[in-house]
Amino acid sequence: MDHRVELLAPAGNYEAFLGAVNAGADAVYLGGEKFGARAYADNFTTEEICKAIHTAHFMGRKIYLTVNTLLKEEEMEELVPYLRPFHEAGLDGVIVQDIGALSRIRESFPGLSLHASTQMSLTGPEGCTFLKKQGIERIVPARELSLAEVRRMKEQTGLEIECFIHGAMCYCYSGQCLFSSVLGGRSGNRGRCAQPCRLPYQILDGGSVLPGVEYPLSMKDMCTVSYLPQLIEAGIDSFKIEGRMKKAEYAAGVTAVYRKYIDQYYEKGKAAYQVSRKDLDRLQSLYIRSELQTGYYERHNGPEMITLHKPSYSGSDEQLLAGIRAAYLREPDKLPVHMKIVLRAGEPSVLQITENGSQTTVSVSGGVVEQAQRAPLRQDAILKQLKKTGNSCVTVSSCELDWEEGIFLSVKELNELRRKGVEAFEQAYALYQKKRTVKGPENKPTQSVNSTDPVDKEKVSTPEPTAPMPALTASRLHACEPLGRKENLWTVDGPVKTDILVSGLEQLQAAGEYADRQKTCRRIYLDSDFYLDHLKQAAVFMEKHCALEYYLALPYIFRAGDVSYLETLTEHLQGIGGFLIRNYEEAGYVQRLKERGIVCSLIPDSGLYCFNAESVRFWAHYSREYTLPFELNGKEAGRLVKSAETLGMLSTMIVYGRIPMMVTANCIRKTAHKCTNHTTKSRQMYLKDRYDVSFPVEINCRHCYNIIYNSVPFSLHTQENVVQRIRAGIVRYDFTTETFEECRQILSGGEFPFASYTTGHLKRGVE
Repeated sequence: MDHRVELLAPAGNYEAFLGAVNAGADAVYLGGEKFGARAYADNFTTEEICKAIHTAHFMGRKIYLTVNTLLKEEEMEELVPYLRPFHEAGLDGVIVQDIGALSRIRESFPGLSLHASTQMSLTGPEGCTFLKKQGIERIVPARELSLAEVRRMKEQTGLEIECFIHGAMCYCYSGQCLFSSVLGGRSGNRGRCAQPCRLPYQILDGGSVLPGVEYPLSMKDMCTVSYLPQLIEAGIDSFKIEGRMKKAEYAAGVTAVYRKYIDQYYEKGKAAYQVSRKDLDRLQSLYIRSELQTGYYERHNGPEMITLHKPSYSGSDEQLLAGIRAAYLREPDKLPVHMKIVLRAGEPSVLQITENGSQTTVSVSGGVVEQAQRAPLRQDAILKQLKKTGNSCVTVSSCELDWEEGIFLSVKELNELRRKGVEAFEQAYALYQKKRTVKGPENKPTQSVNSTDPVDKEKVSTPEPTAPMPALTASRLHACEPLGRKENLWTVDGPVKTDILVSGLEQLQAAGEYADRQKTCRRIYLDSDFYLDHLKQAAVFMEKHCALEYYLALPYIFRAGDVSYLETLTEHLQGIGGFLIRNYEEAGYVQRLKERGIVCSLIPDSGLYCFNAESVRFWAHYSREYTLPFELNGKEAGRLVKSAETLGMLSTMIVYGRIPMMVTANCIRKTAHKCTNHTTKSRQMYLKDRYDVSFPVEINCRHCYNIIYNSVPFSLHTQENVVQRIRAGIVRYDFTTETFEECRQILSGGEFPFASYTTGHLKRGVE
């Protein structure tokens, strides 16, 4: 059986589902009333999802459910009951972002296919392999990958790969955006993004405004219909259309065009493949934002990908929409079947249903036929009841009656026989459709996994255990040396330990002074770029302050071009005890180091989102510590810290730093035509919004990404009581752009060096 790529369409409501399947989608992804990354879509009721699953399976299609948000602790208890009816209805897969949700679903529904959402920011085979060991069967990689990177991911992991081919594009790596959350409390990680990237900004370099750019963060929509042969030949398993927030006409219209050209490729080959101008115009007319582009498959970034002057959607052709409605927005055509009923006195009634095209036949029996006492059955009455197939997927094209006159069977029993027969036929036909389907890969059931040990001998492997660790009870956490004097140290029945992250020499010097003065300073995190650029100075510092621990803070994004970077880093790990990891690729890297006999620890940073106790429990297999995410409020953070203690996990709380609100493959410097491509030295620029607020942007040329920081620092120096109640065992200071004196003031607890700051979500949290 030949493998064919799956065409995966979005559905924001049941009408869009109908449009997608009628237009030729092989599978549909949709969201229910909870846990979806499109909280403002219409979304489906439980009954509608179960109905969609039934209809899709009868048509030989699949349904994937989105559970692609971060789940709060109280929501975790709702997850399994929410999914159970869909699992029982035959759901084909679940798309997941939250690592805790992944663990809970895998434990509760061991046969259900798990797909890693693009919100997990997967960029290479290292992260994919790491998650494959946790039961993931399909990866939706970061949209920023080149076609070569996608091919490498497929070849090295063997996992199913699902890639976006059409629709809106986020400026930020999906799952790495806190912009909407920090500015307005509407978290993209919770499906409530307010899209601040679609607003106007000025680009500032050295105080000067760079002209010619009004909307530097607004991506053009993706359209790859002319590029499909290359994508198919790269081995991608599923082509995904974006658009659960868009109208049903969009889902149907776009699906129909891509169905046409996927089929054309398989029928005529690459040499004869050609897209008509009419179909390109048709796509352009369906809710497209300004111009189109082919995404990142052929480029890393550039101004040609940005809607520099017009970020809004263009209008759609009403005549086109009307045509789409008439053609696709309806219940699917019912399957004609032949029915034969056998009615003989003293014997059970029998109904046989056959569909000639598939040779699918079922036979069911019902109530016993009796001799009529007063009103015998009439032939027309029997046929009338049999043909009432109602909301089923079949219609009776012909009916054969094998019976004796003068018999009786109640209308209720006739209806029950028909219902029973139609239900059995639909199940049998759906099974036939599943076996004959050649478009898209088949789901492979995973084995049951114990919740406390993510282990399956083949599919889900055991994480390499960390060294034995005594339970971190409250008394053990706070058994620290007494202070000579208090200098901005959070206390929980005594002082907690302090970690400091540095990105420059002045910051390292300030950290050294603090460590000399305060014995509660435990660890220095060295930004790995800074470390490689200043190996000698770092070695001198580490020798002088030998009582401290030293960890490397790895890059926010790890791409194929960073492989040699990690090889170089591996050669210089003398004195390094571990790593602060920002993505799953780096988790895979640390695991490989252990396989080579290099002893090191890993700490998941805030952007790996330990949002609930289940996610902390997951990381407990790999680490002794984790970092609280920025989007928890004080009460939620306190509950998580308490849960972590029962797992023997130590909680780190960031109490100062610049919140990284976006990590982006696109570059504002390149968008403004200022990129030289001849340097690996990073620099800082700014974005200024319409209120004259400036956001620092780190242009990281070594790894070719930007980090957009919040306009003001995050600081909890006025919230000591709240931090004490949270009871995190470690507090951390993150320094990015601060001078020596600013670091010194922040660490000493003296006058705060900045006029403005934010306490983030400590009080309000996110929806």
